[in-house]
Amino acid sequence: MNTASFSTPSQKMSIGKPGLSLVRDAKPKLLNQLREGLRARHYSRRTEQTYCSWVRRFIFFHNVRHPGEMAEPEINAFLTHLAVKEKVSASTQNQTLSALLFLYRNVIGREVGDLGKVIRARKSKRLPVVMTREEVKAVLANLSGDKWLMATIMYGAGLRLMECLRLRVQDIDFSRNVNPCSGRQGCQRPCHNAPRID
Repeated sequence: MNTASFSTPSQKMSIGKPGLSLVRDAKPKLLNQLREGLRARHYSRRTEQTYCSWVRRFIFFHNVRHPGEMAEPEINAFLTHLAVKEKVSASTQNQTLSALLFLYRNVIGREVGDLGKVIRARKSKRLPVVMTREEVKAVLANLSGDKWLMATIMYGAGLRLMECLRLRVQDIDFSRNVNPCSGRQGCQRPCHNAPRID
């Protein structure tokens, strides 16, 4: 009996006497390998999206060359471009470097050597802005509904945005006037509910 075969860019199927057999003849795409590596190490979905975005930009910056064909000079050139031409912050440049290091170490399987003299992005010196009570009242007066409720809770309890969005009624201890907020890595950070500002 003749064997019929069907092939797609990512896989090859053959039909023979026993039935249907599926033979994969191609590796997953680089970005899919990167996603699998991040998920296997329990990175967050946002980190996965960010790392894939930076790796994609790195590839297109070098005219769609495969990262396996590139090394330290190309990484250096991309990081320098971000600092000089795009004027990204130091934290963004560090995030990009982390994404590329993860790609080379855990997906391509190669250590990155000395990057030479990478032009580093300048760390901005910003003082935190502390609003007065009058300014807070003015902001809250221009909000309504769920936006007003969220802003009031964030200001009063000192919550971060994602902590406020994930807050449940059972998280608030009204007897002690405290709500434990799940911070990074599941740590419990007590946030005290502030008194009224009016």
